[in-house]
Amino acid sequence: MDTATWYSIAKALHLIGMASWMAGMFYLVRIMVYHAMAAAKASPEREILASQFVTMEWKAYKIILRPAVVITWSFGVMMLFIQPVWLEQGWMQVKLAFLLLLTGYTHWLQSHIRQLEAGTSAHGHLYFRALNEVPTIALAGIVFLAVFRDRISFLSLFIGLGIFVGLIVWGIWRANSR
Repeated sequence: MDTATWYSIAKALHLIGMASWMAGMFYLVRIMVYHAMAAAKASPEREILASQFVTMEWKAYKIILRPAVVITWSFGVMMLFIQPVWLEQGWMQVKLAFLLLLTGYTHWLQSHIRQLEAGTSAHGHLYFRALNEVPTIALAGIVFLAVFRDRISFLSLFIGLGIFVGLIVWGIWRANSR
């Protein structure tokens, strides 16, 4: 196979991994929202729900998120081996910074699973609702970087993301102030 075909295969698998990664994060943190809400229930319902949510959280993390992160990074790196010049471009460096932060965020979610599992989490459902928006913000930045590449204005990107974050915060506040 020629280089263009390998690149297309890597890109397709990278995008599949990315879509799975995003879906896994949204699903996992949504379970955490419900888990935090279950803490307010009376016993024995609280314990039954908590046990079920912990099982769901670990399965989402181990079966969806971990493989998706590996697939995304593996085929992204393969694309960079095929097109190493991209590593010199600002848009790719910013995209990789977003990806490193998102990878750290994904692994940090384990600590929340452990706290919820142990019953030591001090966070309520609103915290997890807000946490659920982190991948959305990163996704918006990554997609704009990947689509516009060297034509992107970093100032416009970060102003746009700032406005987007403001709208998300306002939406969470508005939805939960009723």
